[in-house]
Amino acid sequence: MKHLIAFPTDDGGTVVVEVEEEPAPGMVRAARPGEVAERAGQTFAAALDTVRLAAETIVAKLGALSEQPNETTVQFGIKLSAQAGALIASTDAEANFAVTLKWTRSA
Repeated sequence: MKHLIAFPTDDGGTVVVEVEEEPAPGMVRAARPGEVAERAGQTFAAALDTVRLAAETIVAKLGALSEQPNETTVQFGIKLSAQAGALIASTDAEANFAVTLKWTRSA
């Protein structure tokens, strides 16, 4: 079920995000479509801190390769939740990362 979650920002504003999330046990969604159904318990920036830490770890580990690629691309989805904040999105029990490393030969 899709609903809106309002995440406060550090500067006092709000970021509203549409999420598809099942309500926690015992909770009933009362908002109409398009209305904010829930307010997050943490700021938008704090929710994204877990994603930042994951990205920094990936970059550090790939940066430790003995032969550095000329180009590195890492892709992953972010799923937001009022209770959990930001999570690496997944379609099953494992996190999904698409990593592309590119080496070019010099002439």
